[in-house]
Amino acid sequence: MSSLKPSHRKARASNLVQSLFRHERIKTTRAFAKEVQPLAEKIITLGKQQDLHSRRKAQALVKDKTIVKKLFTDIAPRYNERKGGYTRIIRISPPRKGDSAPLVFLELVK
Repeated sequence: MSSLKPSHRKARASNLVQSLFRHERIKTTRAFAKEVQPLAEKIITLGKQQDLHSRRKAQALVKDKTIVKKLFTDIAPRYNERKGGYTRIIRISPPRKGDSAPLVFLELVK
């Protein structure tokens, strides 16, 4: 992994999760996707609970209120029948030029 400070790592994870919920599919490196996937799953599980406490916990992790609203009204209700596995990682064949980092799509399961 990288040698980032914990605050920077947390901010990067929060930003990637926000982008995932906004666009429902993001292109990133495999290491970042594996780091962010459990956080995204946890936030979607909070969204399924539909109570004030869960909304506030999600708001603490995802700073944008419009994304939290989208999470609780659009994204989380899709997965009411599902017990987990809300995201998937799909590998992209050519690695990134420059550092040869393996690229993936991190997306929400339909």
